Amino acid sequence: MNNSQQLQTRQNTINQLFASPVRLLAPMEGLTDPLMRQILTQIASDLGCPYDWSVSEFIRITQHVLPAHVFYKYVPELHHDAKTASGTPIHVQILGSEAQLMAENAAYACELGAPAIDINFGCPAKTVNSHRGGSVLLDEPETMYQIISAVRQAVPAHIPVSAKIRLGYTDTSRMDDIRGAIASSGTDWLTIHARTKTQGYKPPAYWDKIQSFNALDIPVIANGEIWNFEHAQNCMTQAGTQHLMLGRGVVTRPDLVAQVDNDTEKSTNSVENTATLLWQDLIAHQIKFLEGEAKNDVVLVGRYKQWLGMLTKGYVEAQTVWESIKREKNKAVIISALQASVRD
Repeated sequence: MNNSQQLQTRQNTINQLFASPVRLLAPMEGLTDPLMRQILTQIASDLGCPYDWSVSEFIRITQHVLPAHVFYKYVPELHHDAKTASGTPIHVQILGSEAQLMAENAAYACELGAPAIDINFGCPAKTVNSHRGGSVLLDEPETMYQIISAVRQAVPAHIPVSAKIRLGYTDTSRMDDIRGAIASSGTDWLTIHARTKTQGYKPPAYWDKIQSFNALDIPVIANGEIWNFEHAQNCMTQAGTQHLMLGRGVVTRPDLVAQVDNDTEKSTNSVENTATLLWQDLIAHQIKFLEGEAKNDVVLVGRYKQWLGMLTKGYVEAQTVWESIKREKNKAVIISALQASVRD
């Protein structure tokens, strides 16, 4: 394909992706790793509400073009047409501050099979920000522009490039400059976490602040503090977009994507958060998680306890299991406790 044909192919891809409201699984460092992505996307597919796509945890770009094995470590789905076992596409997210280095790594990720590149300007972690990565760059809109532009130019023209941001770093005073940088850079779509870095993950999320980004001639995806159907409705109304990225809410209630999809078709008077996935239906998925790949069982059990701790906010039964296994290190004992939670 010549460049003109590639551009048309990319535009067709974007039109198809956003032909109806998208529902995405958010990238969450240390949480939505490949195993968790596999589990959560499988649940969504089983419920008949598959995610349109998910985004990998960020791959940090610092000094050189990373070797293939690093990309495969973070995104093993690249071995399988960049899709999870249930067929959900995975876009590759990169993070860094050197435009040319980001561009070279993005291009290599595409060689390895990345269907799209997402650039992280939203991570609030101190260790990341102290090395000029993530949300700290929201105070440097010109650097944001340089990074996105360089990545866009380096990546094959038919492959989309997107960005994920917050409303600002310490406050929202640079929003106009950030919007201008995005507008000029060639970003194909934009995901916005509706809080500043300083606000972290503390409620509320300021969905209405997303509204001004709709002036951009690209799709805008809203993210942040969506825990149930009513939150989703309010977010879409206040943000002025029908596109949602779901994060911690879907780790806590893996059926949240189904609740959002089913309830958006109902009357606005019906805001009941009806359970779609019962605890007993979630047991097999938890066991599959515990039988998944990890460095060792200690890591796997630790990761599972992290998830179970979040599930306690969504399922009463999870609290009972948590109390019985919170000090347990034996995977087999934990699996037995899970099975017993259904029989009790």
